[in-house]
Amino acid sequence: MSTTRDYYEILGVTKESTEAEIKKAYRKLAMQYHPDKNKAPDAEEKFKEISEAYAVLSDEEKRAQYDKFGHAGIDGRYSQEDIFRGADFRGFEDLGDILSSIFGGGFGGFSGDIFGGGRGRRNAPMRGSDLRYDLAISLEEAANGVETTINVPRAENCETCGGTGAKVGTNPITCPACHGSGQITSARNTPFGRFMSTTVCNKCNGNGQIIEDPCPACKGTGKIKKVKKLSVKLPKGADNGLRLKIRGEGEAGSSGAPSGDLYVMVHVQPHKTFERIGDDILYELPISFAQAALGDEVPVPTLYGNVKMTIRPGTQTHSVLRLKGKGVPHLHGSGEGDQLVKVIVQIPKNLNSEQKELLRKFDEIDKKSGGKSKHSGIFEKVKDAFNP
Repeated sequence: MSTTRDYYEILGVTKESTEAEIKKAYRKLAMQYHPDKNKAPDAEEKFKEISEAYAVLSDEEKRAQYDKFGHAGIDGRYSQEDIFRGADFRGFEDLGDILSSIFGGGFGGFSGDIFGGGRGRRNAPMRGSDLRYDLAISLEEAANGVETTINVPRAENCETCGGTGAKVGTNPITCPACHGSGQITSARNTPFGRFMSTTVCNKCNGNGQIIEDPCPACKGTGKIKKVKKLSVKLPKGADNGLRLKIRGEGEAGSSGAPSGDLYVMVHVQPHKTFERIGDDILYELPISFAQAALGDEVPVPTLYGNVKMTIRPGTQTHSVLRLKGKGVPHLHGSGEGDQLVKVIVQIPKNLNSEQKELLRKFDEIDKKSGGKSKHSGIFEKVKDAFNP
């Protein structure tokens, strides 16, 4: 399930809402639309939608990414399906309060998964684990976009036994203790009535099957470690914290269950020349006193190569000039940021006698005119001093 609706709108809250307000709104909607209580045809889809919204807004990091980048900031170019699996529901006391309202009580200490079918069989097929890969890229790659290959170590189904864990030509047998359920159920009578308890079968460790002759390749686990090469394409304008989701490229599931997902976390490395400020690029340009006073045309490096920039006569140190469109492309929408060029006027430290004499001459001219001239500016006098 993937949504393009605003998460705040789905829960009926605003960007200013507190964590407690978001939790309260989610709990109300969860009780209203849970499929086991609401039999409307669209109840399950609405429940998934509000669960996805809460998964993002209840997580401080995800919420910040969503506020900054919208839906693409959560999953980038990839699908947002099943994102609610990672929701933090710890604030609901193990969901007992929600489930009690839905089913009418009796769920104190509930330990199942409201989104995964509750207390299903222990040996039911389990989806593979999700994986995280931290990808470092340069500022140039972030600006221009890049397609790169990553090596992901992960658990895959054993090719020798097909993931069964049993030696080729043999099959696992049904556990005689739990008869394949993976659980042992016992009953006991108390003064308050008859109570049933269920525990994991210790003979098969909850698998429901016993492997008498394990596969030598995977030693009976059904999984082997491999390194998978994957191609990842980053969009132009990628920034720190961007998360790309590649479905089905996590670790393999058990007994035919689907694989987990791979999340690629983007980290843009610091640049030795440029500093990124949002979608703008800051560059400090050193120029001489003469260039600042007289003006000049100088080459300026950008992420896309050198460009010529005009320094106007009289430019002061720390002035900021702008190169339109030489920043980072906007991740969402069209256009680019700008390059901000901060001018740093360098004062000469070791002057020779001729340079000192010229500056003294300039100072004398400036003093005679009272520090200003009616017919020419101070920098025109610099021209006269340096070109007698």
